[in-house]
Amino acid sequence: MRFLAVTLIVHRPDPVTGVLKPTHDRFREVLGNAVLAEELGFDGFGVGERHERPFLSSAPAVVLSHIAALTRRIRLFTAVTTLSLLDPVRAYEDYATLDHLSEGRLDLIIGKGNGTAQRELFQVTPEDQWDRNAESHDVLRRIWRQDRITADTRFRPPLKDAEVWPRPYQRPVRVWHGSATSKESVDLAARHGDPLFSANVTHPIEPYAELIDHYRERWAHHGHDPAKLTVGAGTAGLLVARTSQEAVEAYRPVFEADLAFRKESGLPVVFETVEDFVERSSALIGSPQQIVDKVHRYHERFGHSVLHVHADAGGLPESVHRDSLERFQSEVAPALRHALPDPPFAWEPVHPVP
Repeated sequence: MRFLAVTLIVHRPDPVTGVLKPTHDRFREVLGNAVLAEELGFDGFGVGERHERPFLSSAPAVVLSHIAALTRRIRLFTAVTTLSLLDPVRAYEDYATLDHLSEGRLDLIIGKGNGTAQRELFQVTPEDQWDRNAESHDVLRRIWRQDRITADTRFRPPLKDAEVWPRPYQRPVRVWHGSATSKESVDLAARHGDPLFSANVTHPIEPYAELIDHYRERWAHHGHDPAKLTVGAGTAGLLVARTSQEAVEAYRPVFEADLAFRKESGLPVVFETVEDFVERSSALIGSPQQIVDKVHRYHERFGHSVLHVHADAGGLPESVHRDSLERFQSEVAPALRHALPDPPFAWEPVHPVP
């Protein structure tokens, strides 16, 4: 199994102290977390893309390019690239450039994105966002594979024998499809034989498991090799401590502050207590053995070979968060790497043909 540390670069007051860091400091924190993730042995670092409050992740290609300059080994992920909002030609140019600068360490996770404010900002409607996502994926996929492209597009000017530079480093880059609750991303991934990354954050396991089951069914329908099917999954939180009691009590202030924020903001509440959150959500909060056991339970239902955890402290004291990440890598990850399979593809970059 492979492990990613992921951030959406949320920028709101600390849920416990109420302190809002300056924007500059928040970006520096993300860079430090990426370097730490590589030092600790994580396999990948992901940066999300959102174009509304309270996120600072509107330019993931820029952030990941800076991280590429600070690191040498760790793979770089987008989590997710919101293709329904983007011109696929411009997205290709950004990410092909980043792939060269990172020596072929880039993976793209694409999706249509969420949020009313960012849809309005880009004048995308709920009715056309899935069509936009599919069209942009098709154009991006073809540019990565073809030196020239002709496409009769609906949502950007048509392309006629168009040549797009730079030509790619990885041929092609690996594209995952991010899925939260809708079948459209799952169907698109299965149709093209691409890996799926389940959000697996907001709800208990079953809705996500049902979508992954649907992915497997559609994968087989399209005639793809079952040995190449690949699933990744997210987690709702991380705190690895010496004992379960220590972990729950350390996480309790963070959970209760977030619960109050959700209620004040009118957001749906799925878990009313930290105990319920630890038991029924995908959060990895407990002793190392408890977390190993929980990942195994999810693996039995998902069959996933890649797992992401939160790169950010998210209200935990920085020392507690760092200790949690260190304990995850020293006591949890080795057991999971030994017991659970890796993805069915090379993790190291495939170098281009001269």
